[in-house]
Amino acid sequence: MAQPDSKKIFFENLSGAGKAIAVLTSGGDAQGMNAAVRAVVRMGLYVGAKVYFIHEGYQGMVDGGENIKEATWESVSSMLQVGGTVIGSARCKEFRSHEGRLKAAHNLVRHGITNLCVIGGDGSLTGANLFREEWSGLLSELVEQGLIEADAIQKYSALHIVGMVGSIDNDFCGTDMTIGTDSALHRIIEVVDAIMTTAQSHQRTFVLEVMGRHCGYLALVSALACGADWVLIPEMPPEDGWEEKMCQKLSATRSRGTRLNIIIVAEGAIDRHGKPITSSFVKDLVVKQLGFDTRVTILGHVQRGGTPSAFDRILASRMGVEAVLALLETTANTPACVVSLCGNQSVRLPLMECVEMTQEVQKAMDQKRFEEAVKLRGRSFENNLKTYKLLAHRKPESELPTSNFNVAVLNVGAPAAGMNAAVRSAVRVGISEGHKMFAVNDGFEGLYKGQIKEIKWADVGGWTGQGGSLLGTKRTLPAKHAEKIADQIRQHNINALLVIGGFEAFLSLLELLTARGKYEEFCVPMVMVPATVSNNVPGSDLSIGADTALNAITTTCDRIKQSASGTKRRVFIIETMGGYCGYLASVGGLAAGADAAYIYEEQFDIRDLQANVEHLTEKMKTSIQRGLVLRNENSNENYTTDFIYQLYSEEGRGVFDCRKNVLGHMQQGGAPSPFDRNFGTKISAKAMQWISKKLVETFRQDEGRVFANSEDTCCLLGMRRRALVFQPVVQLKEESDFVHRIPREQWWLKLRPLMKILAKYKTSYDVSDSGQLEHVVHNRPKESDASVAM
Repeated sequence: MAQPDSKKIFFENLSGAGKAIAVLTSGGDAQGMNAAVRAVVRMGLYVGAKVYFIHEGYQGMVDGGENIKEATWESVSSMLQVGGTVIGSARCKEFRSHEGRLKAAHNLVRHGITNLCVIGGDGSLTGANLFREEWSGLLSELVEQGLIEADAIQKYSALHIVGMVGSIDNDFCGTDMTIGTDSALHRIIEVVDAIMTTAQSHQRTFVLEVMGRHCGYLALVSALACGADWVLIPEMPPEDGWEEKMCQKLSATRSRGTRLNIIIVAEGAIDRHGKPITSSFVKDLVVKQLGFDTRVTILGHVQRGGTPSAFDRILASRMGVEAVLALLETTANTPACVVSLCGNQSVRLPLMECVEMTQEVQKAMDQKRFEEAVKLRGRSFENNLKTYKLLAHRKPESELPTSNFNVAVLNVGAPAAGMNAAVRSAVRVGISEGHKMFAVNDGFEGLYKGQIKEIKWADVGGWTGQGGSLLGTKRTLPAKHAEKIADQIRQHNINALLVIGGFEAFLSLLELLTARGKYEEFCVPMVMVPATVSNNVPGSDLSIGADTALNAITTTCDRIKQSASGTKRRVFIIETMGGYCGYLASVGGLAAGADAAYIYEEQFDIRDLQANVEHLTEKMKTSIQRGLVLRNENSNENYTTDFIYQLYSEEGRGVFDCRKNVLGHMQQGGAPSPFDRNFGTKISAKAMQWISKKLVETFRQDEGRVFANSEDTCCLLGMRRRALVFQPVVQLKEESDFVHRIPREQWWLKLRPLMKILAKYKTSYDVSDSGQLEHVVHNRPKESDASVAM
């Protein structure tokens, strides 16, 4: 396997020897908390620290006794896929009192614990910070009462706190996504998709009430993900007279032939005067004004339940490891911090700055400063709201700008879930900006055959939840048919191209750029939006479709592992897609709790395979009953899935038996995940806005035409760490391995050691990319509206 470089710190040097770390979950539960607990325990043990569970949150800390237990490696096995929190969570009135915190301090000192990892919401984290500030005074009191020795004050002089935010509401400022939010969105979207089929059958209107007493994130993002007709959230109450406007919108939608309406209401929705807007009020309003058959569905605690999504497992695992690193690096003067995610980057933020900002949002809402409240929620929230308004509410023809530009949209390469959401977004943003939008069927093959037609606002209604590619997509590249494509572009007067696809789309833009010298028809703005389950496009950390594929892999692995429960010890060898890109195998392995993942980017030989078998054999003898090994389809031409299966079967004989499974095209199918729907919607909207800008810049008034011939008019829009960035495709050539169709450098390779650490391997861990303490007000660059969050 690849040797660690000088930037990496070996596990012998990541020393937590002599330290005791306690982990607790507090407040409301959230899916993914168990993954965070597992990561804290295993990373803590990996660095040589003692790790303790505190059961039942702060109540367990106050009560002590059996509630504080030392954790072992095995004690967190088989909990990654379990929802809720297995160590329990409780709200504790006693901890709010000085006397309660004194008891808690005594219980911690008895176990030598001075490092706390708290997983909860802003109330839980505020309590932890107060506890930290009082710590030295509490120890002095305990000495005075004769409950601890005097030297304990020196020995346990400082309490170090690191927080992780576990909350399905995503209501904590400073982090793009809190643990549990993505899983809650999965539950909501599953219900919405199911309701849409019955609503369509009966021509019904459905009013869905989702959680969010003080934060409308779940309502807003689920509305964006399903294309809801109306959404009501506490941060931005509707203007007076909204009732009539909403009914007009519903009526107009029905008059265009739509058979259903969806209205999403956050449980804390209010009007401009602070009066609650309930789901039953909305239902009665629709029935009274329009006479539509209307039903209410209140999702309630369904949103908290179920297994965590792949995103939440990966987020929680990354944050758990980051929390342990933060505790190891903390000093007596380091403020309590929250480990967080900004874009695709881990960050550490001062806990109280985040809490104060979160409280500022509520204060702004209480004082009816709603515009400010939206801004305080963060750029991602603000962007979601703008995008929703842009796509859900069509302006009258008289209010639309007239650009006289024609823009074509096409899908290229293999289908990916979320492509249709991206097309819908592009079409509606384009129409809003005054362009005439054209849909091309079957990619460049359809373009040279003339399969081009105008596409209207209503034509893309209901597309967000559809899997695959409704436009049709082919792998055909344009170079061989350049002349015919140029003819079609001229005939239809196409002024710009939006290409949604994978590596073939990237190659296509390079070919069109090269052909500009011969065909002036290609001298138009062109932009590519990455969409492929393989996530192998240069210039972007993430692609539309990859999250859906990860969830398919994770769900299947859960079921496969469960199939062996109660039987003899068994190892499963699973083959994933991805071509030569190991993203699905590696990140899917992290989400599913794999013991190994074989990929092309990290070369392996027979000695590595043997070491993995021996490692699994040792684990099987002592603790675990099931093993999981993932293999990328093109990881090695000789060490095939069959070969690995036979090797493990032979070498594990007498200890475990083996089964193999090739997941195949199920990774490409299915309804898109909430993440892919929203990522596709937002990135495509941004691409369309770029096209509008470039069309104006490159329009030659004297010739009456668009002429774009510079490198920066043929771009790829990609997610880079914290921001969405437009990059000329020609500049990405050097970053690309064209033989294997992968980027030369891939960010997710830094996640591979996490999987190995959590699978009990002694390995190196690269801390060069770990989070640094930042301040909340500076934690987002100008274009960071792309967040990995939606």
